[in-house]
Amino acid sequence: MVLDANILRHTMRRWATGVTVVTTVAGQEQAGMTVSSFTSVSLEPPTVLVCLNKDTYTHTLVAKSGVYAISMLAAGQELLSNRFAGLDPLHNEDRFKGLELAFGETGSPLLMNALAWLDCVVRSTADTTTHTIFIGEVVLARYNPDATPLVYHDRGYHVLVAQEQPQS
Repeated sequence: MVLDANILRHTMRRWATGVTVVTTVAGQEQAGMTVSSFTSVSLEPPTVLVCLNKDTYTHTLVAKSGVYAISMLAAGQELLSNRFAGLDPLHNEDRFKGLELAFGETGSPLLMNALAWLDCVVRSTADTTTHTIFIGEVVLARYNPDATPLVYHDRGYHVLVAQEQPQS
């Protein structure tokens, strides 16, 4: 049985996820892209994974350098998400142009004012048809205690709203 790709696409849009930008550096080259396929793997050793499309420059540079960083975007950073998704034609040549950056232990760029940051060294990979799963050991983790996450659901950005907990 072959699954219709459009059915899967519409089904996966129902899943709410945070928004990340994965960045990397190799020598003088840097690259970055918006990624929703990200998750924690374990605390011991500290590992996370990202899935990157093989047709992207970011994939090529992560495979070459063996390092990547993740900036988890905060509410209000929709324009950064769009820029690194290639939806901002003014910044397709250089997605980092004009941005205030920090740099992780690996030298990978970190986007300022994000919700959190992870800097990783690739420890293993898994090949799929169109993507590579990069499993990275986290060498730096930081978070912004004052930020709230940017959420993506059904092709749109959302902000979490806390619900009051019922009194016992």
